[in-house]
Amino acid sequence: MSSNSNYIAIAGNMGSGKTSLAGFLNRKLGIKSLLEPQDANPYIKDFYADMKKWAFHSQLFFLIKKIQYYNLIEKSREILLLDRTIYEDAEIFATALHKRRFISKRDFGLYKSIFEESLKHIRPPRLLIYCHCSVSCIIRRIYQRGRNYETNVKKSYIRYLNCMYDRWRRDYTLSPVLDIDTEKMDYFSNFIDRFDILNEIKRYI
Repeated sequence: MSSNSNYIAIAGNMGSGKTSLAGFLNRKLGIKSLLEPQDANPYIKDFYADMKKWAFHSQLFFLIKKIQYYNLIEKSREILLLDRTIYEDAEIFATALHKRRFISKRDFGLYKSIFEESLKHIRPPRLLIYCHCSVSCIIRRIYQRGRNYETNVKKSYIRYLNCMYDRWRRDYTLSPVLDIDTEKMDYFSNFIDRFDILNEIKRYI
């Protein structure tokens, strides 16, 4: 399925290279980005310190912020780049936290009702760029970027999210997908990798 929407989305787990790719595409193609508002989330540090207490609050913030981003996208006259989709927020992160009993059934029901209502007004991206890499690579990048609150994340949780992402990617049919193994592809310095990625993305802008 293709879309006539005016945005391209970058999907992927934490530490998978989404923000780095967004910066690269901004420099090379001039595409402005709507980045995942991690540092703007007032619950994020509390969440990583006590997931059960703050998971619902943190995920609800991301959901509302993402709805605001989609409103900006609809009003924009230029192609924008969205760092993480609303589908991932709900179908991977919130669902994972619910399945691991960090979000109660009652709270998850409220979250899902807001999510499903928002989908009535949201169009899928022209292209979904899926960034993925190994769990060990993610952990290394988390420590390298130095967000202290993220260092509390357990390896088992990252592995669980990676598995959910793999299943989600296999089932995703809303738009064309460009898969990028950010652990193996070097689009910063390898000319062939850079040419292949940019050439593919240019087809959608």
